[in-house]
Amino acid sequence: MSVLFFHTMRYKVSAPKDASSDRFVLSKGHAAPILYAAWAEAGLFPVADLQNLRKIDSDLEGHPTPRLNFIDVGTGSLGQGLSVAAGMAYVGKYFDKASYRTYCLLGDGESAEGSVWEALHFASYYKLDNLCVIFDVNRLGQSEPTSLQHDMEVYRKRLDAFGFNALVVDGHDVEELTKAFHEASVTKGKPTAIIAKTFKGRNFPKVEDEENWHGKPLGDKADATIEHLKSLIKNAGPLQLHPQKPLVEDAPATNISNIQLSSPPNYKLGQKVATRESYGVALTKIAENNKHVIALDGDTKNSTYSEKIKKVSTDRYVECFIAEQNLVGVAIGAACRGRTVPFVSTFAAFFTRAFDQIRMGAISQTNVNFAGSHCGVSIGEDGPSQMGLEDIAMFRTIPGTLEILSDKILHFSH
Repeated sequence: MSVLFFHTMRYKVSAPKDASSDRFVLSKGHAAPILYAAWAEAGLFPVADLQNLRKIDSDLEGHPTPRLNFIDVGTGSLGQGLSVAAGMAYVGKYFDKASYRTYCLLGDGESAEGSVWEALHFASYYKLDNLCVIFDVNRLGQSEPTSLQHDMEVYRKRLDAFGFNALVVDGHDVEELTKAFHEASVTKGKPTAIIAKTFKGRNFPKVEDEENWHGKPLGDKADATIEHLKSLIKNAGPLQLHPQKPLVEDAPATNISNIQLSSPPNYKLGQKVATRESYGVALTKIAENNKHVIALDGDTKNSTYSEKIKKVSTDRYVECFIAEQNLVGVAIGAACRGRTVPFVSTFAAFFTRAFDQIRMGAISQTNVNFAGSHCGVSIGEDGPSQMGLEDIAMFRTIPGTLEILSDKILHFSH
């Protein structure tokens, strides 16, 4: 984090969500204290405020959310951050065509989540060379060691097989990290994964690399540990860390307020039109009116009619394949900082697989639009696996969600 925030990343402390600044997603949200400490050290708020961590009246929660003006998305439900980062990187490379880069820090424990590998596939397939993923391989999970522990070669081979520029480094070595981040910045045609071997509780006596210390206070060990850490500081004099501003401010201005139909629907009275087809027509009309409207789908575009947006521009459609959790996560990332207005579609039943991502999208205050087709029992001949029976109840549990039940085609047009 020190190398990232005070050597590698380019951002404005005065405007944390500046369009041209680099992005950072802390997928391992439980490491929020180090993120807060980095921003405090950068000068965004007083270091003394860190003492309010996890207090009931403090915004410095145990996991970060956009209640804080320097946080793009809420994290902490593990395995989701990389999909969001991939969405940000996709927008940067293919829509904004800008210089900003996206960084994502994951824990080794969360790499057991399937959604992580969905995101890795997506990032590799789309050659997101503006994305750098950092795996914090500290060997220990919450309750026991991770499955791979410190087998760095297995991590490297897996990420190499997924099409990444995979670099194994000592996560405590500043020089190695600096070189790795530089290599990531000059690598073209593929994303980079920095696989950092670290030790939990580094330099904490009787805590380093020991089990059963996850999230626990030091108690009576605190004073002695602090004194020991102070003794390791080689230069105790006052140091000034200066964040680096973006070298180029080339992210284009966006306006996502004008989301209207380019022309009214021309359906005839009594005409029978499938609601999914009317969705495709309406999507096309608003895309004609605003170039920041995009569509994402999970290989059902010819059923949901989201493919109609290609008539406006083939670049405005993002195929996410049959990976619904990543589909939703990418859309959340694409919506961040007001860069795009994403419309996500698949069979209504399949959104249930991504409920946690949808829930976290709401916590992240993102403007993502979901269109589920093939609702209810009307497709009975296909069997119950295809029927959207639970999605309405699911969405109604999420605060801030506007739900439109489209039994009439004009509902989709509005």
